[in-house]
Amino acid sequence: MPRTFKIGTRKSPLALWQAHYVRDQLLQAHSSLKVELVEIVSSGDKHLKTALAKVGGKGLFLKELEQALLDRSVDIAVHSMKDVTVDLPSGLHIPVMCSREDPSDAFVSNHYTSLADLPDGAKVGTCSLRRKSQIAARFKHLQLLDLRGNVGTRLQRLDNGDFDAIILATAGLLRLGFKERIKVKLSTDEMLPAVGQGALGIECRLDDEATLSLLESLNCPTTFTQVQAERTANKMLGGGCHVPVAAYAEPIDGQLQLRALVASVDGTTVLKTQHQGALDAPEQLGQAAAEDLLEQGAQGILQDVYQQLGRG
Repeated sequence: MPRTFKIGTRKSPLALWQAHYVRDQLLQAHSSLKVELVEIVSSGDKHLKTALAKVGGKGLFLKELEQALLDRSVDIAVHSMKDVTVDLPSGLHIPVMCSREDPSDAFVSNHYTSLADLPDGAKVGTCSLRRKSQIAARFKHLQLLDLRGNVGTRLQRLDNGDFDAIILATAGLLRLGFKERIKVKLSTDEMLPAVGQGALGIECRLDDEATLSLLESLNCPTTFTQVQAERTANKMLGGGCHVPVAAYAEPIDGQLQLRALVASVDGTTVLKTQHQGALDAPEQLGQAAAEDLLEQGAQGILQDVYQQLGRG
């Protein structure tokens, strides 16, 4: 290649792991390619002491990366799909998703074996309203406290005694070599995952056909289909990526099954749905799930959440 192919990435250890993974996959497919990582500080990284939901959601991790794409200073950006907003800036798309890692959430504690093992008043750290609402629905005796920062910072706060347990994405712990810190993986029945959790997406410019041809071999069709169904449901709900919305699609017996939920922050109301459809029609499946939840009253719940966050 006559020029260097540039990958935009945040500077966090997990983001760098993801960018290196995509770089290695690209080099494996195109051995003559010259690849450079361009490290960018995102708005989300500048507001680590405030709950994401209160400062604009996980989209804060994307803004600078997407601007770098639009001004052509990078060729692609690599994202955790659970952090990607439902709408992308004009001129950009995510045509490729790498094979999905374990989508579950992980219970991490130095002294307890599970959520059910935690005593009254135990402190559980997570900034995710999705996690908080599902935990609150089953374990009303626990204190659910905000926890921000990269994976290493969160583990250190647990080790410092700030929390009795924390909840993290299994995928991030596995990718960073922290498998031994997982006390137990929460089943998707116990804790329905975030939209796109465990999946890596590659964002690029719509008009960049040369880049798209380089990326095609990295795409996992199964992962792409799963996340497409989940994101369609989320988009129709107007849920974004910082409210109590969860969705997980998986191939079962030749069909695609999608489970989704919307919950109040305190967990007193949890709306659930489950639908199955054709593997080649993920958007229709996502739409059906969203329509079901809306009929159950999801819109009112989400409006209440936005009002609580001061953004209604």
